[in-house]
Amino acid sequence: MEISDKLLCLFSAEVEEEEDRYVVEVPKREINTGSVDPGDTYRVALISGDGEAEPTSETTGHTPTDEPQPPVEEGEIRYVEIEDLGKQGDGIARVERGYVIIVPGGEVGERVKVEISEVKSNFAVGEIIE
Repeated sequence: MEISDKLLCLFSAEVEEEEDRYVVEVPKREINTGSVDPGDTYRVALISGDGEAEPTSETTGHTPTDEPQPPVEEGEIRYVEIEDLGKQGDGIARVERGYVIIVPGGEVGERVKVEISEVKSNFAVGEIIE
């Protein structure tokens, strides 16, 4: 299965009947991390959960974990906007699911092209290349 680069979040939920419509509840954590904003419109993809095995390292090439994987990889090129400054003066950008990219030399409000040089479970470091 191919997954779009535009994927903002991934979670499991039941489809519930509510009067004359059906509802898929979005977990509050997706709102808190900034992945989803209430009132905005999103495209939703549904994947059957019945009878399907969980992905394994044999089918995905990755070791499955309960933790979401970082949305960036070393060597990846990204355009990011510096939203804040860290304690040491480095620029802070946020991408999918609120994941943090630290950008040394970045200034608040700048939109910069970075190459990801280091990836950790909860943050990455991106070097400005443009």
